[in-house]
Amino acid sequence: MTHAPEPRTPGPVTADDLAEGVRRGVALLRQASRDAADWAVPAGSLRWDCWETVEHLADDLFAYAAQLGPQSPPASDFVPFVLSRPGEGRPRSTIFAQREAGVDGLLLVLEACGAMLVAMVRTAAPEARAFHGFGTADAEGSAAMGLVETLVHLHDVAEGLGLEWTPPAGLCARSLHRLFPDAPTDTDPWATLLWATGRGELPGRERVGRWRWYSAPR
Repeated sequence: MTHAPEPRTPGPVTADDLAEGVRRGVALLRQASRDAADWAVPAGSLRWDCWETVEHLADDLFAYAAQLGPQSPPASDFVPFVLSRPGEGRPRSTIFAQREAGVDGLLLVLEACGAMLVAMVRTAAPEARAFHGFGTADAEGSAAMGLVETLVHLHDVAEGLGLEWTPPAGLCARSLHRLFPDAPTDTDPWATLLWATGRGELPGRERVGRWRWYSAPR
């Protein structure tokens, strides 16, 4: 009797995956105008503009790196960096780019924060854990969170700036497998990731409103 082969899993999210996602995202944004005024348009369906959304992404990457850093990380809260909100409805962040440095400076900030998280994922001990409200994560979970933030916020910014953004299917599939265990596996991975994060439609499925991931190790 022959048995059907076991379905293949996409594999873990790695530091190399995160580095590739950030590298591709920065390369995409370098195609846009260097006029910071052009980045004041809304980022897709978000209330934030494109500049603020890239700052928010950089802040996410920095924060996930910071959570992996302490020898005795906080078990029920984030590392207590000062957070600021520049205005009503704006992102609440630690990381901001100097406006006078222009778009090139903004992308340097994004690249630097991405490199911090990549380095932390590469060097974190297997038992390292990073608090997050959606599940205290190991290094792989932290890489996956950073990668999802990168992929979907690049989608938001690309919509605002009129750029085309379709990341590699493998990055999307591995992110879905790690953080969205209930997501369908027989659909296009990029379309599925957009659906899972409330940004797109999947045939035969209701659009997602409030969404979350599951970052604790399974």
